[in-house]
Parts: sequence; structure tokens; C-alpha cells
Amino acid sequence: MTKNLKSLSLLFFFIILLSAPLLAQEITPNDSRRLFFKYSIIIGGAIITIATAVGAFCQAKAISSACESISRNPGGAPTIRFIVIFGLVLIETLVIYALLITFIVFMVKWRGSL
Repeated sequence: MTKNLKSLSLLFFFIILLSAPLLAQEITPNDSRRLFFKYSIIIGGAIITIATAVGAFCQAKAISSACESISRNPGGAPTIRFIVIFGLVLIETLVIYALLITFIVFMVKWRGSL
């Protein structure tokens, strides 16, 4: 089993482990709003978890590539540094957008569902 597959399977295990209390709730067939609310909580948690993991991986890869590039070409360090900082800002912005979407999913007024 590869290292990435182990990490991914561990991530899904923790997602399922943390969503177990939500899956244990009983829902009557006529109560579709509660079912929708339950799944929105699970999806919101999955969105932020996956976005954070992917963002951290991409940032680590960008920084390691930049360090390698600067060590090969020290004269281009200012240009490489600018490009890396700009790229890190864009990656972090995507993670913040995922956090915003998760807050929106969590804070929706569910009429009569609670």
C-alpha cells in the first residue's frame, strides 16, 4: 500500500469516525428536513477536511520546489520568492473559501429541523 493511499484511507476513517454520532440518529420517513440537515453537517465537515489537507499538501510541495529552485539558481531568488509567495496566497485563499462555504452550510436556518 502506498503512502498516499494510507493517508487517504486514514482521512476517510476519521471522517466516518467523526460522523458516527450523526449517522446514529433515528429519522422518521416524514422528516426529510432533519435528514437533509444531517447530511449537510457531514458534507460541511468533509469539505473543510479535504480542502485543508489538499491545501497543506500543495503548500508543502510549492515551498520545497522553491527551495530547490533557489538552491540551483541563487540569482533568480527574488523572482522565485515572489512567485512562491503569490502561489501560496492563492492556495490559502482557496482553503479560506472552503471554510466560508462550510460556515454557510453550518449556519443555514433550517426551519423546523431543530
